[in-house]
Amino acid sequence: MDIDAWLWWLIGATALGIGLVITAMPELGLLAVGAVTAALVSGVFGGGAVAQVVVFAVVSTALIAVVRPIARRHRTQRPELATGVDALKGKQAVVLERVDGSGGRIKLAGEVWSARALDAGRAYDVGQEVDVVDIEGATAIVM
Repeated sequence: MDIDAWLWWLIGATALGIGLVITAMPELGLLAVGAVTAALVSGVFGGGAVAQVVVFAVVSTALIAVVRPIARRHRTQRPELATGVDALKGKQAVVLERVDGSGGRIKLAGEVWSARALDAGRAYDVGQEVDVVDIEGATAIVM
């Protein structure tokens, strides 16, 4: 029994799909799409072996070139809506009690926070505006 080329491409796509599920490597899914496209070239359009391999290579490479940068950008992008202490980073606060490297108090987002200066040699006086650069526990680090 002679199996048509399009069926081999579908078997390959299935194997790549199984590999995707087992390894969670999205590239395998993109290669599976290339294999399905090559199966279409073979079965529907009657393309020869060279055309099938070229279509597989072009479609797979194009998908990887387009999808990977988008996925990387989404993976490394910070969420647009920051919550909790992350929402306070970068905000401005007003000094209530002198803030230096050892401590002090600020008003941040309507609440009184303990604070200390990022630069231990720097001090901020009452009424001065400061920027919150980090939160360590219940202490805002300001500059």
